[in-house]
Amino acid sequence: MVTVTIWGSLRDATDGAAEVEVNASTFIEVLNALKANYPGLTAQIDRGVSMSIDGLIYKDSWFTPVRPDSEVVLMPLMVGG
Repeated sequence: MVTVTIWGSLRDATDGAAEVEVNASTFIEVLNALKANYPGLTAQIDRGVSMSIDGLIYKDSWFTPVRPDSEVVLMPLMVGG
């Protein structure tokens, strides 16, 4: 199981939970599990989200590994420079 910290306004879709657990081993598996367990996140995930894994921010990095002890944070899409 991976503990995912849910950032700010995305918590509305997790009934206010700041952290949730999902069974996943890659970036895309985390997203799919979140969509399955928290359907309210589906629209935002489909529009785009960023995910911090062990301090690095990823977007669309489908096969990036996620370990059970990884620090994972789901955030609205981060863009800019």
